[in-house]
Formats: sequence, structure tokens, C-alpha cells
Amino acid sequence: MKIRNKLILSFIVVVLVPTLIVGLYLTVELRKMALSGAIEQINVNMERIKKRTLDLLNVSYDISYRLSNDTRLGQLANGSYDTTYSVVNAYQDYPDFKEYVNLYREITSVRLYVENATLLNNWEIIPIDRETEQAPWYQWAKKSDGLIRWSYIKDSRDGIRYLSLIRRIDFYKHSTNGVLVINANSSMLNGILSQESFDTMIVADKDVVAANRPDIIGKSLKDLPLDPFVAEQRNGAFMTKFGSQRVRIQIADLYPDNPLINLRILSIFSVDGIVNEPNRIIRSALAAIGLGLTVALILILALSKLVSDRLLRLSKHISKVATGKLDLQLAIDGKDEIGQLSRQFNAMLGSIRELMGEVNESNRQRNVLEAKQNEIKLRMLASQINPHFLFNTLESIRMKAVVRKEADIARTVKLLGKMMRKNLEAGSGVIPISAEVDMVGCYLEIQKFRYEDRLIYRLDIDPDALDARIPSLVIQPIVENAVIHGMENKEGAVTVELTVRRCEDGVYVEVCDDGAGMTASRLSEVIHNLADPEDRDEATHIGLRNVHARLQLSYGAGQGLSIESAPQDGTCVWFVIPDGKGGQGHA
Repeated sequence: MKIRNKLILSFIVVVLVPTLIVGLYLTVELRKMALSGAIEQINVNMERIKKRTLDLLNVSYDISYRLSNDTRLGQLANGSYDTTYSVVNAYQDYPDFKEYVNLYREITSVRLYVENATLLNNWEIIPIDRETEQAPWYQWAKKSDGLIRWSYIKDSRDGIRYLSLIRRIDFYKHSTNGVLVINANSSMLNGILSQESFDTMIVADKDVVAANRPDIIGKSLKDLPLDPFVAEQRNGAFMTKFGSQRVRIQIADLYPDNPLINLRILSIFSVDGIVNEPNRIIRSALAAIGLGLTVALILILALSKLVSDRLLRLSKHISKVATGKLDLQLAIDGKDEIGQLSRQFNAMLGSIRELMGEVNESNRQRNVLEAKQNEIKLRMLASQINPHFLFNTLESIRMKAVVRKEADIARTVKLLGKMMRKNLEAGSGVIPISAEVDMVGCYLEIQKFRYEDRLIYRLDIDPDALDARIPSLVIQPIVENAVIHGMENKEGAVTVELTVRRCEDGVYVEVCDDGAGMTASRLSEVIHNLADPEDRDEATHIGLRNVHARLQLSYGAGQGLSIESAPQDGTCVWFVIPDGKGGQGHA
């Protein structure tokens, strides 16, 4: 397989496929979050609407109970009046209906329908006529035995329909009764719903008595493009169609314990409308990701072509050398591996030419030259596959620095080589704390060489704790984090202190710095991100998150990193290796 095809395949497997999987997962989750948020908001709104509506309706309940026990009202409704003057006089002596309307904004009118032909209709006390007597709500009230019902009925005076409390009032002293009608304030009901972002309505039986859309007030649910099955329900949440829209309908019964009162709140929200914003974000993200992937693919193709062209030139020269043409000079610039290979190839050609000139001198010289040639080839091979090649190179640099009396550089290169060797030797197993502390010392010395007087460090190590074993590369990332972030926003010197000591629970390890520290909100965010494996916005703390996760996996969920920090007071990070685990090398 060509290098270009390998790079493209690697790009597809390593970048494209994971990106598509993650994008699909995030798309589904984002839509779920949007729907869940909308549902939660609707539930909160429904509870608020229910409470405010019940508060409004309870005023009518209270008034009806007062009037049902009002003996003065019974006397007024059952009196026998000879003249109009006596009726008017009686009405003036009983102003309670007007006072209730003036006192409570929640109602607009109070009507009492009675069978007394001597009374006059003053739109409060209303003698029964034939039309009212045949009205279904009146007939129900007469048979209801004093029960209360809410209905959407037309008012006798202005002809407008109101949500009305209806009940029979018995005048036991007179052995008669009347029907009380209290009209709720429709403007206040509509005002309760006016600020809702979704279509919300109050329904009595099947009539819409209030809504945040004026065009549907007064309509029946049968007139709306609503599933008849859903329209019959008194409680619950339903996914259905509202016309051509896919919607979720939330229904709350205002009086779930009273089957006689069918008064409900309906909230309708479009599922497509809720996910429009997440869909827009997803489309923008996909466009940005697609652009990034396209640019990455173009760069891969360009890079593969550049590498392939240079390798092809090298291959052609090697083919010419294979035919015995040794008077060649390969000219490939660059400091990368191909450039290095080109220089080694030219050096090899020079060596071959020298060897070919000496081949006829003697068999002994030929054998020596062949041995040297084999040695050169073996060394070249070892430099490519020997894991110690890097350390040998660093040692060579160190020796050059020693020869040139650059003691600091020589010591730093030695520490770097030592640190890298320990990293490779440690692998992913457990190591003694002494080895980890040695590695931290190398790191701090290297950073000391870099920052000079800006960095001060102290190691407070308990000798009794050095034999304990811990997972490799646990302390060093914390120290590195303290150096980097401790010096971020502080101009003066920063002190980093590592403390390792025996304690009752095991081995206590603490790394502190006196840098700029963190605010309480930032500290809370960092602690939260330690336990969040899905977080992608905190790249600067991936080392701490890795250490925290490994400690918990090794010693249980109760273990892990603890952090304290305050602005201008620095930061401390600590953890404990429990006895019987860290000390025994169990991880």
C-alpha cells in the first residue's frame, strides 16, 4: 500500500470515523437535552399556572360558601313583594353582590336565579325565564344537591361567555332553592397564560375558556386539529400531531379528585420548534468539522505527495546504485528523516567508492573493509531500531558540553536523559516512591535550569516512605502542573514544595506552590472537571484528571486528588496511598 493511501486510511480510521461517531452521539444528546429542558420548563410553568388559577377560582368558592349560608339572601329571594318600590328597597338593603364584585378582582359578576315572580331582574337577582329554565347548566344545578361545577356559559346580561361557578343554594327555612352563578374574570385568566412561550389554554369540559392565543378562546377542542383521544384525557403527556406539526401535549387536571369538574390546563409545544436551535448549532458544527476535515485531508494529500516525490527520487538513485553506478550525489534538502536518510545515502556512496578503490590491495584489506562496511550498516540499523539510540545521542551531547566546559548544559542533558530513561523503564506499572521522587528531582532541576531564580523548590521526604510503591508518573504530573500554573500570573519567584511522609492511613503526598492561586469558582470548576471524563474544555488539566482517575481505579472511588487554593495564596494538591495497597505494590 502506498504511503498516501496509508495516510488517508489512517485519517479515516483515526479522525473521520471517531468524529462522525462523536458528532452523531452529540447530536442525539443535544436534541434530548433540548427536549428535556423544554419538558422540565413546561412542568414548572404548568405548576405555576395551576397554582395561580386555583387561587383565582378559590375566590369564587369562598363567595359561594358564604352566600349559601346567608339568611338575608334567603329572605330577599323568597320575599313576596307587592310593588316595584318594595323590590327596589329590598335590593338596596342587600348590596353584598356589588360589594363582592368591587372587592375581588377575580370575579366579574354574581347572579342568583330564583323562582319568584314578584322579583325584578336587576342582573344580580334574576327571576327564572323559560330560556334559562331549559339551559343544561341550570337543569344540572337544580338536580345537583348543592354540588359545585365549573362551566363555560353565556352571561344573561352581556351575552358573553364566562367560566362560571354553578351551584344550587338551598333556602331550608323557606323550603326553596336558587341557582348561584359566579363569573370568573376572563382577563385575569388570560393574563395568567399571556407570558407562556408555548400554546397554553384552560379548558372547561371541551371549551377553551382562556388561552395565550386570542384566536382560539371560545372554541371547542373539536374545532382544533387535535387527536380526539388526547382531547378526552384529563392528565398526562402525549406525543401527537397538531395539524401538520409534531407536538407534545401536557395536560394537568385542576381538580383531579373531583370527577364532576372537568377543568384542565393544556400546554402544546412543537417538537420541531424546540430542536430548531440545536439543529442549527449541529449544522454549524458539522459545517465547521467538515471544513476542518477537508483542510486536513488536503494537507495529508499535499504532505503525502511531498514525501512520495522525495522517496521516489531516493528510490531512483538506489536503483542506479544497484546497477553499479556509484558516481552519484543525491540532493534532497531538509532536516527530517528523509533528508537525514539522503545524507546517510551519500555518505554510504562515498564509503562504497573508497572501499571499491581499495578492494584490490589485498584480501586482508578487503575483509577489513567488508567488516567495517557491515559494522556501518549494523550501526545504521541499530540507530533506527535501538531504543537506547536517543540516550546515546544525549550522552554524546553531554560529553561535548563537558569538553567545552558547559557544566550546566551537561548536567541538564544528563538529567533529561536520566528522566527519559526512568520514564521508559517505569512503563505503566508500579514503582517505589524513591524512583518517582528521583524523577521529580530531575524534572525540577531541568526547570530550575530553565527559569533560574524564578523557581525555588523544596523536597520534604520521609525516608520511611521511600519503599512504598505507587503507580508510575503520579507525582511528576502534579509537580509539573504546579510549576506551569504557579508561574502563570506571578512575576516574582515561585516556590514549589513536595512533601512525602508516613501517616496513619498510609503514605501522604502533597505538592504546594505559592503562585497566583485560583478563585473559589475556578477551583470548583477544576474539581468538577477532575471527575468528568467527558469534559473537553479543560485541556490544561488533563494531567491532573489522568492522575485522579488512575488513583481511583487503583485504590477505590474514595481515593483521588484533593485540591485547595485561594487567590494570591497558591495551590495545594494532595492524595494518600492507603496501607496494604501502595505499600504492597497493589494497583
